[in-house]
Amino acid sequence: MLNLVFTLAVLAAPQANSASNTICPVLGLKVDGKSQIVTAKGRDYRICCADCEKNLKSNPDTYLDKNGNPKNAAKAMGSMEHEGHKH
Repeated sequence: MLNLVFTLAVLAAPQANSASNTICPVLGLKVDGKSQIVTAKGRDYRICCADCEKNLKSNPDTYLDKNGNPKNAAKAMGSMEHEGHKH
């Protein structure tokens, strides 16, 4: 019974908002699972360097839209190919 209570408590706990971006929201450079993570506007973002951490934390509205999406994400998607065509 105690295991069931513990399992339910873990499932009910707020989940971390893990970083899922593949480009730095500041410079637009590629980032990966080894990149530094910084929190801004209540979400986690992977960044390419310490300078980008400082810039993102000090002025997140410059780099993130009102929903917290990186403003440069659309530019990165524009260069991607998907099933033989470009977006």
